[in-house]
Amino acid sequence: MPSVTIKDIQQAQQRIQPYISQTPILESSLLNQWLGHRVLFKAECLQKVGAFKIRGALNMLLKAQEQGTLASHIVASSSGNHAQAVAYAATLLGKKATVFSGQNISSVKAAATRFYGAELKLYTTRKEADEQVKQAASQSDTLWVPPFNHPDIIAGQGTVVADALTQTGPVNAIFAPVGGGGLVAGTLIYAKGLNPNCAVIGAEPLMGNDAAQSVRSGVIQSLDASPNTLADGAATLAVGQETFPFLQQLDDIVEVEEERIAYWTQWLQHLLKIHVEPTSAMSMQAVSQWLKKQNHAQTVLVILSGGNIDQLKMQKIWQTNHLENLPNLLI
Repeated sequence: MPSVTIKDIQQAQQRIQPYISQTPILESSLLNQWLGHRVLFKAECLQKVGAFKIRGALNMLLKAQEQGTLASHIVASSSGNHAQAVAYAATLLGKKATVFSGQNISSVKAAATRFYGAELKLYTTRKEADEQVKQAASQSDTLWVPPFNHPDIIAGQGTVVADALTQTGPVNAIFAPVGGGGLVAGTLIYAKGLNPNCAVIGAEPLMGNDAAQSVRSGVIQSLDASPNTLADGAATLAVGQETFPFLQQLDDIVEVEEERIAYWTQWLQHLLKIHVEPTSAMSMQAVSQWLKKQNHAQTVLVILSGGNIDQLKMQKIWQTNHLENLPNLLI
């Protein structure tokens, strides 16, 4: 019996619906024309806190509230979007939150975490932050909300595609970034539960390819340090015991080079006229590679997971002008 089922995601969808935004499905006629296929985008970058992460955090806290196990102190460790989500959700429910993070956290995400009401504690490395949150979680009347490695988090993240498919109808394939694996696990459970023939494909930075390494070896692999990738939302050190079995069921995990992450970030911002994180845009390289292999016109769904980018990251993304090279399936 899997730890999370399509029913869990449907229950999470009902639970969090009053508190989240119904983000739109976007489309670029130019991109469709250039690629020869239809590409739909679920714009979770327009979600509350600017990322899908609010779904998992809210689902876990609201379910705990239903069950009478919601503590007065909420703790989490995160490099950014999960930090904001936990801060927002805890404040919404009138609870104190403390978030532990590495010093390399994006400045815009750090500021937002504090704005949403959480105390932010910074440590030299993400590994040290993860160790500190474990100590904090051992205190009485404290609930630890992990970024991905929990059934309630996975179920919450699965509501992204549950909402999206009610807007789009059936699609041939769904693409999502892989960090710790919560989003892509929830996506796989829901999408395959509705249609086993729907391809579900993950994308992760080549510089931080622990998920792909893990799937290849059959054992969870851990990075020694946080990778210095543009896709900071996918810079986790290792996937979780809860998410790994689902990652093993994916149709593919595409490892994306930094230049391609910058390329697609520029193009999606240009074509869709919205703020898109590199972690979100990275999935387009996986789309491109998958579409090359198709013999008939396809309709695919891309989950744009977030839109929180600080100034330094934006400068790195735009160091080279990639808009001179039009998207096509030859690259």
